[in-house]
Amino acid sequence: MSELKKHGGKIAEANKILFPAMAAVKFPDLEVNYSDGKVLKLPFRPNGNENVADANMSALPKASLLCLSFRASSQGMIDSWSIPFVNAFSGSKDIQLFEVSFIDSWFLCRKPIKQLLLRIMKKPKHVENKDTVKRQIVYSFGDHYYFRKELKILNLLTGYIFLLDKFGRIRWQGSGVATQEESSSLLSCTSLLLEEK
Repeated sequence: MSELKKHGGKIAEANKILFPAMAAVKFPDLEVNYSDGKVLKLPFRPNGNENVADANMSALPKASLLCLSFRASSQGMIDSWSIPFVNAFSGSKDIQLFEVSFIDSWFLCRKPIKQLLLRIMKKPKHVENKDTVKRQIVYSFGDHYYFRKELKILNLLTGYIFLLDKFGRIRWQGSGVATQEESSSLLSCTSLLLEEK
């Protein structure tokens, strides 16, 4: 625990540049629930029948920030990334932000308990403004071993941040508490992603 506090939950320093599109790996599919019970599959990406030109014209967001939290203690880490992100891109319609909380307790994943839990979960506090990026808070229930294995997530006490392009590819990533330099890197990489054709 002292190591976690000493390094701010850092597994490694965040990227300084975007991963090249050709080398970027796809973010694994993840089913999530809103607190109202609505189910969504992340990330949004074109289906297999579309070609690259069609995807450019589609309504998919150009950039998505996925913030993953496996324990409640990492929420402060997630906020250190998401708050500057929302502030910087408040006027963009081409960006989405999801904060995903993972719930892996077998008891909490049982259907009646899960439904009750979703009803009492906190609702996001945001001013209804069509020009702002919303912090969409969602929950994923169940065993996430293979999901974590695919993303090479070993430490469940820290928060993980992934910036995805419109094809659902991981173009940037970070973890732990954001430093000023890392936060600036995320914002500049997002701006570059928005400019990509």
